[in-house]
Amino acid sequence: MNVVAKRTLLFYADKYPPASTALKNWNDEISKSSFGSFNEIKSVYGNASIIANRRMVFNIKGNSYRLIVSVNFETQNVYFIWFGTHSEYDKIDAAEIKHLRNPKKS
Repeated sequence: MNVVAKRTLLFYADKYPPASTALKNWNDEISKSSFGSFNEIKSVYGNASIIANRRMVFNIKGNSYRLIVSVNFETQNVYFIWFGTHSEYDKIDAAEIKHLRNPKKS
């Protein structure tokens, strides 16, 4: 799978140093994989949740952080949407939150 918006992923790895290694490890694992459905991803990442708008939520670093991605199985692209702490995640709508195009400006 091709992770789109790696710059965003690296921004959040810098913003949340305790999660940096776990986030980069997730990226490396997904980048080496190929999945045909959400159920195939769920079979590998049992803690991942399937939500609306072709999105999944992954627990990163135990359950301390959450990662929202959008998946296109036809193109094998994974679009990085959002990353933050579990408490930050509880304050957003994971199905509707928009990808921050230039996170360094926020």
